[in-house]
Amino acid sequence: MRKLRIAIVGYGGMGGYHAQGLAETDIFELSGIYDIDESRYDVARQNGIATCDAFRSKEDIAADPNTDAVLIATPNDSHGEYVKYFAAAGKHIICEKPIAPTSAEYAEMTACADKHGIVFAVHQNRRWDADFLTVKNIYDSGDIGKILRIESRVQGGNGVPGDWRKFKEKGGGMMLDWGVHLIDQAVVMFGGAPDSIYCSYSFAQGFDVDDGFKIILEYPNTVMEIVVDTDCYIKTPRWIVYGENGTAIIEDWDLTGKVVKPIFSPERKIAGIKAGNGFTKTMAYRTADSLNIEDLNRIHPAPHAFYKEFYDAVVGGVPMSIKHEQVMTVLKIMEAAEQSALSHKSVDLKSLKVKTTK
Repeated sequence: MRKLRIAIVGYGGMGGYHAQGLAETDIFELSGIYDIDESRYDVARQNGIATCDAFRSKEDIAADPNTDAVLIATPNDSHGEYVKYFAAAGKHIICEKPIAPTSAEYAEMTACADKHGIVFAVHQNRRWDADFLTVKNIYDSGDIGKILRIESRVQGGNGVPGDWRKFKEKGGGMMLDWGVHLIDQAVVMFGGAPDSIYCSYSFAQGFDVDDGFKIILEYPNTVMEIVVDTDCYIKTPRWIVYGENGTAIIEDWDLTGKVVKPIFSPERKIAGIKAGNGFTKTMAYRTADSLNIEDLNRIHPAPHAFYKEFYDAVVGGVPMSIKHEQVMTVLKIMEAAEQSALSHKSVDLKSLKVKTTK
């Protein structure tokens, strides 16, 4: 099996992450790095990258006949420039997300990739998160009946990270940082775009980009609510899935959680409880003997699945599972989210001609 030689453009946090991940496979070889920050070469050297001094410009990479592909891990606003440049040079491309600030710019990038006949992959890696795969299995299996609502939450208390992520012109903000992943998970789970969305942004930290958001995706038979916060100081569940015949909860990335199913019986009597200054039966907790508590059916991905898909696409012509129409759909949804947040109204996605992926 021949190895693909790949260069990394942008050896920052994500670039270093990719270098380590690629090294853990037996199908890639790092031909070198390129970064406009000279100090990154020292970091690469300290990390044991023997080829760290091979390139000092994008032109060096483009001219290297032994480099098959380029992985772009630069700030968001520079993705388009690099994708079009390396596509024209005949290099296959992996590019970090969000691939572009607008769907129009992404259309230019895909057109350039198609023109030059290269494999162009967007790093939507969270399709392979174990927590997402576990929730998707709950949805697909019907284990808790028809799914009525799903809550997807990513909440932390460390503010907007880094430097460029705080600036709109650099492609910063949590919608572009995390929304692109979580909306992509919805598109994959439900097979395309929702019928409508409603979105609100948070600007609590005073930056010109959102430091959090809430978006409600209304599909024909279910609703998905996505919440991202960077100023939440308590632990909240990563997922809650509400079904007709049960509720599932995943507490964290480590898949701590359970499935709770009701036991339906005509003999069961509902005991009321004191609720604040009142009394309720409707909202009374079910007694232990009227519930079945089950362990999650945890789904784990194959190691380095994204990299292996890219390799198979380049070497064997096998189509990748990340489709360009799906990426375009995510970008269209994010554009609609901004429109909703500005207007404080729901947005009908059918009017935007969003292409579904069913």
